[in-house]
Amino acid sequence: MSRKVLVIGEARDGVLRNVTFEAIAAAKQVGSGGEVVAVICGEGDLNSLAEEMIFYGADKVKVVQHSKLKTYTSEGYSQAVTEIIEQESPEAIIMGHTAIGKDLTPKLAGRMESGLISDATNIEISGENVVFTRPIYSGKAFEKKIVTDGVLFATIRPNNIPPLEKDSSRTGEISTVDIEIDDLRTVITDVIKKAADGVDLSEAKVIIAGGRGVKSKEGFEPLEELAEVLGGAVGASRGACDADYCDYSLQIGQTGKVVTPDLYIACGISGAIQHLAGMSNSKVIVAINKDPEANIFNVADYGIVGDLFEVIPQLIEEIKQLKVNA
Repeated sequence: MSRKVLVIGEARDGVLRNVTFEAIAAAKQVGSGGEVVAVICGEGDLNSLAEEMIFYGADKVKVVQHSKLKTYTSEGYSQAVTEIIEQESPEAIIMGHTAIGKDLTPKLAGRMESGLISDATNIEISGENVVFTRPIYSGKAFEKKIVTDGVLFATIRPNNIPPLEKDSSRTGEISTVDIEIDDLRTVITDVIKKAADGVDLSEAKVIIAGGRGVKSKEGFEPLEELAEVLGGAVGASRGACDADYCDYSLQIGQTGKVVTPDLYIACGISGAIQHLAGMSNSKVIVAINKDPEANIFNVADYGIVGDLFEVIPQLIEEIKQLKVNA
C-alpha cells in the first residue's frame, strides 16, 4: 500500500541535521513507493537545504520562509507545518525525535486529532501495516506498534535508521509557500549556547563519555582529545555534571540525552541504571574503569580494567599511529 508521506525537516545553524535524512529514508519505507514530500521552515534562502533533501530521497520540497521562523517556536512552526499538511493531505508524517521534534509533533498530532508513535528505532512493513519498534521502560524492553486509523504520525530516534545514499543527480520539485504567521505569544530575541562547538551529541557516531572517575574538569581533557581523534563527541554521566566537571548539556541518561552511537566509550562511569537508560542501545560499548565489579561492564561489549588516565593516552597514540600507517 503506497502512501504520501510528509517529512518535517530540521536545520541547525543553516545546516540540515542528519536525522532529517534518516527521516526521509524512514518515509521511503513507510510510503512503500508513494510520494515523499519534505518541508523546511526558516528565514532567508533555504533552497540549498531543499536541494539537499532532494538529493537524499525527497520527491518534492515545500519551503516556508518567514522572519518569524528565524528561530524555532512551537507556535510559529506549527502554523507553518499545519498549512503544508492541509495543502498536501499526507497519509503519514515523519520527523526526528529531537528536542524540537518532541515539542512540535505532539502539538501537531493534537490539532489533527491523531495519535503519535514517538521515538521509533525500527520500521517494518507487514502486509498493509507499518510496524514501528520503540523502547519502553528506559530501554529495558521494546514494543511494536501500528496505526489502524487516521494519519500515521511518528518520530524516529537519531542514528537508528540509515539515510539513503546521497545522489546529487536526483531532481525534484522545490516550491516556496507563502504562509502568514499570526502574532506569536512567544518571541525569542537571543539564543545563548552552552554546549561546546563540534559534533552534535545526539547524532554523533562516536561518543566518549566521562563519569565521576574523571575527577575534575581537567580530567575531561584527554576525553576531548580522544573524541577529536575519532571524530566524535564528548558526553557525561549525571554524576560528572553534578560534580561540576562539565556542563549539563553533555549529560547522557534518563534525565539527559538518549544516544545510540556506533561506538560509545564509557570512561570512569560506574553504570547506574539512570545512565544506562540513555546509552545502552549503542551499537558497540567499551568500558574503561578501575573497578572490575562496576556495573558498566555488564552492558559493555569490551571492557578495560585500568586507570583511564593511563589507558586513554595509549588509545590516542595507537589510533594516531594507525591513521599515519593507513
